[in-house]
Parts: sequence; structure tokens; C-alpha cells
Amino acid sequence: MKREVIRVEPLSTYLEAWKAPTSAVTRAGSLIFVSGFPPFDPATGKVLEYAPIERQTEVVLEQMKLCLETAGASLDSVLKCTVYCTSVEKFAAVNAVYARYFPKDPPARIFVNVPAWPGPFDVEIDCIAAV
Repeated sequence: MKREVIRVEPLSTYLEAWKAPTSAVTRAGSLIFVSGFPPFDPATGKVLEYAPIERQTEVVLEQMKLCLETAGASLDSVLKCTVYCTSVEKFAAVNAVYARYFPKDPPARIFVNVPAWPGPFDVEIDCIAAV
């Protein structure tokens, strides 16, 4: 099965500026793999520095939505998400925002506590979706 890299602008450019050796989205057959992103400010392309966790989560999920739509999918086609967060104390706040994006029949998910990121933010979410 051939792997296809899908550019998602402006996110792919933001990743390149960050020198991140990753693609925004890859597709193999009917599966789409969306990378986790820091919460990039949509107006500037810079990371939202320690914005409230609710705002960071919204931005990250909007970025995921853009990636999915660029690849021909949607939030409804997500099979699994992994949420990475710097504090389990932020679980309820992240969950509240996440539930707005997946209000019915949410995908499988895991919440992973990470000690830190190489930047001033608290959350990333990646996913696997089907087309």
C-alpha cells in the first residue's frame, strides 16, 4: 500500500518553520493519519503561548478538522484520537471542548499525560480516520 503525504496549508508551512520533521497528514489506502500540532495562532502562525487550555484545545481541534477536510474526510470519520496534555488536572476542561467537536458517537480515545513540550503549550491531539 502506497503512502501519500498531504500538505495542509498553512499548517504544513508552520511545521516547516518550526523545523518539525513531520507531515501534517499521510494517507494509506482508506486510512488518514493526522499529526498532532501545537496550537498555532491562526492569525500569526506562532504558537499560542500558554493560552487557556480551552482555547488551546479549540485551536488544536480546528487544525485537526482542517487536516481531515483537506484529505477528504471529516470529524465524523475519525476512528481514534490520542490527546496529549501536560496535566491531568486539565482533563475536565479538555474533555468539555472535545465533547463539542464529537457530540455523538465519539471515536475511541486515549488521554496521555506528558511532562512537557518543546514549546509553551499544553495540548496536542492526533487522530486516525477512514475515508
